[in-house]
Amino acid sequence: MHSKKNTILVIEDHPPIRKVLNISLENAGYKTVECDNGREGIRLAVSVRPELIMLDLNLPDIDGKQVIAGVREWSQVPIIVCSAHNDDKEIVQALEAGADDYITKPFNPDVVLARIHANLRRGATHEAGEPELVNGRIRIDLVRHEVYISGKKVLFTPKEYELLRFFLIHRGKMLTHKEILKTVWGSAHTEDMQYLRVYVRQLRDKIEPIPSSPRYVVTEAGIGYRMEIVEDEAVVERVLLQA
Repeated sequence: MHSKKNTILVIEDHPPIRKVLNISLENAGYKTVECDNGREGIRLAVSVRPELIMLDLNLPDIDGKQVIAGVREWSQVPIIVCSAHNDDKEIVQALEAGADDYITKPFNPDVVLARIHANLRRGATHEAGEPELVNGRIRIDLVRHEVYISGKKVLFTPKEYELLRFFLIHRGKMLTHKEILKTVWGSAHTEDMQYLRVYVRQLRDKIEPIPSSPRYVVTEAGIGYRMEIVEDEAVVERVLLQA
């Protein structure tokens, strides 16, 4: 249960799915507000100011990506797309429009709750601001530009550092190849996929307990990468010992 009832806005035109989401969210301690079309969803986003939005792309009045664009004009509230569309192009378009995450239907309610929790945590971190970034065994000192893995200082090249920093800032979020390349290397490198793969491999060699079976930076096939939120460093260390 949550000490504060975060409000989740559910924009979904299919009543059975809306019902499942509402039950799961309310059982988990969230407050839900719902609607069945995009224009009403944008209005509710403005008036209710939810902590997170669950959004279907296939709405009866406007495309879900238009809802994302409308909300992004004034807010950075986390948006999780929950849609039957599962082709890579549609997912990438939604993420590039400003969505933070993407879940395909049919979905596992536990997965939905985990993604919501991850995005709310990330949003809270952005609001608070921190002199360091921590995720499991990884810690970045943003003042000294130093990286510590399990308490030990590890050297990173400037680009490796920027890539790790970007992943940590957006931990829990699905990031497209283009988004990562544009932010870390600049707009001239948005198509350099092989370049990104090399750096991700180098990063995994330094941060992962088992680089060949990544736990932190995971691949979203055909889309990009996600840095998973690791709650307990002790769990990761046990993986190391068992390897």
